[in-house]
Amino acid sequence: MAVYTKLAAAEIKSLVNQYDIGEMKDFRGIEEGSENTNYLIQASAAKHILTIYEKRVQPEDLPFFLKLTEHLADRGIPCPRPVHDKNGNVLKEIKGKNAAIVSFLNGKSVSKITPTHCQEVGEMLAKMHLAADGFPLQRHNNIGKESWRELFGKIAGRISEIPEIKSDIINQALDKLDNEWPANLPAGIIHADLFPDNVFFTRDKLTGVIDFYFACNDFLAYDLAICVNAWCFNAEWNYLAGRAEAMFAGYDSVRKITPKESENFPILLLGAALRFLLTRTYDWLNPLTRKRDPQEYWQKLNFFLNQRLPQPLSPPCNPGCGKGG
Repeated sequence: MAVYTKLAAAEIKSLVNQYDIGEMKDFRGIEEGSENTNYLIQASAAKHILTIYEKRVQPEDLPFFLKLTEHLADRGIPCPRPVHDKNGNVLKEIKGKNAAIVSFLNGKSVSKITPTHCQEVGEMLAKMHLAADGFPLQRHNNIGKESWRELFGKIAGRISEIPEIKSDIINQALDKLDNEWPANLPAGIIHADLFPDNVFFTRDKLTGVIDFYFACNDFLAYDLAICVNAWCFNAEWNYLAGRAEAMFAGYDSVRKITPKESENFPILLLGAALRFLLTRTYDWLNPLTRKRDPQEYWQKLNFFLNQRLPQPLSPPCNPGCGKGG
């Protein structure tokens, strides 16, 4: 259940009346998701989403997130467009928490991922990178490379509570990342959380991208590495090269991957795996919202630590990985 802030119909109706979106007809809480509270609102003009920002989202970051999605929507990216109230405001307050109403996107996330989906994701990721170029605001990646060793220090003393996860392997990965993490790759605004539940499709056509609440400035290729981690493994956490090939090809068809990005892609893959292993482990041990099992990213970390994957556009089919979707 991801509806952390309960609202009555009268409270939502009072909020809707502050906008030019028509009369509220119906509403329901959306149980999917793990970070914020979301309600689907059926108003007479159209469907909208009410998001109430919970503990993880910092209030000072909200103008960046909301202005970014408005900037991207203006440039044709299918993302939630913030709705301004009758006074021109986007941010509201409900029960002491920040909130916003955004446009509704058609489609749904997919449960059976295919290379076609991965190609669409690669294309859209590159389009977002290009569309965000020129956005005037910046946001530091507070869960970026320089934070990982400190984050591990916060949980190292409790790692034994998850017997499968080993501190020595994490330290080995941290050392490798310290030694090999690149500098001066092409950078810009990245989504940083483009997981399958944050992408909508209609008949295999990508129709929506949501949840920009980790968006920040970082290496563009690191965003692609996050997507490979999220999309290119099967349910048994085996790497599927066919999906990765399709994703690389989709991305490269819109924005060319540079030789330096390609050369450094294996270490970016390892970094992305470690980032989500650490944050999921921290959340598992210190739950604030819905917990996600960190063992998925423990398996992915070990795979990328032990497999020297070739560069993008010619991915591998090593033992333990599959070619198909």
